[in-house]
Amino acid sequence: MFREMRRIKQAMRVEEIIAVLERCSNGVLACHGDDGYPYAVPLNFVYYNGRIYFHCAKDGHKIDAIKKDPKVSFAVVDQDTIVSEEYTSYFRSAHAFGRARFTEGEEWLDAFRALVEKYSGHRSVEEKEREIAGCGRSLIAAIDVDHLTGKEAKELKSKEPSL
Repeated sequence: MFREMRRIKQAMRVEEIIAVLERCSNGVLACHGDDGYPYAVPLNFVYYNGRIYFHCAKDGHKIDAIKKDPKVSFAVVDQDTIVSEEYTSYFRSAHAFGRARFTEGEEWLDAFRALVEKYSGHRSVEEKEREIAGCGRSLIAAIDVDHLTGKEAKELKSKEPSL
């Protein structure tokens, strides 16, 4: 169902891919957009309990695209350093394929807490809880991941660990 990576020696292990998803702060969601055009949108996210969660408005292009076709892909770039003398870059990226849906109940609350925790830095617990309580009607989407893949420059494979 999913293609095998052509440059298999640059493929990352699942544990490395998850580490990339856990440390990155933004990624690009790709959906089936209007009139057959792909729709890709950058967004903040959290990788939590094996899923990708993101906060979104209750209506708009992204919501319409997910409702029309829940199959999505999501990509993050963890590193991309230009190496001019080699006419290339040393990169590390991860890609997830899955189905997007909108959360409810305890899953909504747990995902929202995970998002707040990731993006709140040094804020107090009380402040974080106020933020969560004040956004009770927000929409949290989940991507149930069907397939993960990751790739890094061969130069990074030999120089530094991905984890």
